[in-house]
Amino acid sequence: MLSRAALSTSRTLVPALGCLGSRQKHSLPDLPYDYGALEPHINAQIMQLHHSKHHAAYVNNLNTIEEKYLEALEKGDITAQIALQPGLKFNGGGHINHSIFWTNLSPKGGGEPKGELLEAIKRDFGSFDKFKEKLTTVSVGVQGSGWGWLGFNKEQGRLQIAACFNQDPLQGTTGLIPLLGIDVWEHAYYLQYKNVRPDYLKAIWNVINWENVTERYMACKK
Repeated sequence: MLSRAALSTSRTLVPALGCLGSRQKHSLPDLPYDYGALEPHINAQIMQLHHSKHHAAYVNNLNTIEEKYLEALEKGDITAQIALQPGLKFNGGGHINHSIFWTNLSPKGGGEPKGELLEAIKRDFGSFDKFKEKLTTVSVGVQGSGWGWLGFNKEQGRLQIAACFNQDPLQGTTGLIPLLGIDVWEHAYYLQYKNVRPDYLKAIWNVINWENVTERYMACKK
């Protein structure tokens, strides 16, 4: 079960879908820790269902949709291609988002980041506490299902907070490079926190892997 998680997603989704003919199938990435490693903040039952059922479903559906999309491309069936795009966005986004999410968490997480990331947070949000409060507020405020994100605006050279609905991927829908994602779909917390999303968000800060977030930040600055 244990493996070293890659910094980026297990595979970047093909941006030009015309290249699907040579693609390999997407696969469910291993977690870099055991299902129970994030307890008591996120329990093992949630982690097991979230990873082995929910994320796995996005991967399986994505592979199926890409096969159908390839068939539609080969036939020149534009109507079928358009009809498949919502499913591609939803399941592809689910795979991208969760592949980031697992590495954003760690049983040795919590506290505050250090170095350049902390300085950037202070510069763009005033202080770490203000940043934490803002991302928590944005994440609590997502109506229905979605994600709260810390992203990097490469054009402006600064950090930004954003919310994405459903499984919309941050970079594909806003242009921001994802650094830290907080899943606020109920399947991420309901079995432990019921419908009290703020309690889940308070707890998740105890397992944020700032080393991973910092690596992402440094990589996107290059």
